[in-house]
Amino acid sequence: MKTVQKTIARIWSNYSFAVIFVVILLFYIMVSNGLTWGGITNILRHSAVIGLISFGAGLVIITGEIDLSVGSMLAFVAGFSVVIFNATQSAIMTLLFALLCGAACGFINGVLVGVAKMPSFIVTLATMLIYRSLAQYYCQQMDTALTGGGNSLYKMSREVSSYDGLYGFGNGKFLTVPNVGWLLLLFVILWVYIATSTKFGKKIYAIGSNERSSYLVGINVALNRTVVFVLCGIMVGLASFLWICMNGSADPATSGSGYEMYAIAAVVLGGISMSGGKGRMVGILFGAMSYTIIDKIIVALKMDSLINDTIKGVILIVAILVQTAGPEIRASLHSLRRK
Repeated sequence: MKTVQKTIARIWSNYSFAVIFVVILLFYIMVSNGLTWGGITNILRHSAVIGLISFGAGLVIITGEIDLSVGSMLAFVAGFSVVIFNATQSAIMTLLFALLCGAACGFINGVLVGVAKMPSFIVTLATMLIYRSLAQYYCQQMDTALTGGGNSLYKMSREVSSYDGLYGFGNGKFLTVPNVGWLLLLFVILWVYIATSTKFGKKIYAIGSNERSSYLVGINVALNRTVVFVLCGIMVGLASFLWICMNGSADPATSGSGYEMYAIAAVVLGGISMSGGKGRMVGILFGAMSYTIIDKIIVALKMDSLINDTIKGVILIVAILVQTAGPEIRASLHSLRRK
């Protein structure tokens, strides 16, 4: 009995994980066969794009900054990646472009925040508007042969020989697990290792914890902040590539819409502190999967899809409330026990 109590105490000591645990429990109760192997791998598939973006956003948040442009960046990078695919007919060139384009977008954000010392909220709010606006504008201005035949949608040409390979990769499986799910898990391992076992990981946590002290001990705060935004852009670039592999197209008006909020929510649910410098990267995976699970619960209950964001917003508020008030409540209970 004492062992069970200790286990429960450890779970609830990670306050954000407690919220995730409740979401998974509700999913188990309300969705029949939801936690079967097929159900879990399906959740992993639908969490891949937002999961990759969330890890990029998590790096930024650990340093005490924020990136509101990731959703619009996805629309911008995915749209122009489709253009490159239609022009070059090369899957490799498309992937390289997506990564480089994402890195360039992140570099713009990083220089303005890290070097020019502008507030990240204002910078990324501005680039959020810029990236989506450019994606919509050029979709109407470009030759329809490049955009795939329309002026409101970037569409990969099915006549290109490598189309089937890309689409097959985006929707295929390996050892019963979706290919995109494997890719997400690979990057979970990579970022957990970087955050916990490298000097760079320790530096970004130090910057988020105390910028002034980091500067005094010799950490180049401006450079590391810029690098973090570039890495976030690269993750968005990879997510954009997966997006077009899975869907075969990108809508500049709706692709990635609201993803900046979902990414931030996944990071917070995963236990990363919005003030920076605290939290474990692995939690972001469960945060991203939680939001996919919420979608499936709403579908299972046959609720109006318009209420979806309301529920997600309430859960985010609860997660932040638990994250901030939890330690205080625990300390108060501990002091009462002593008395």
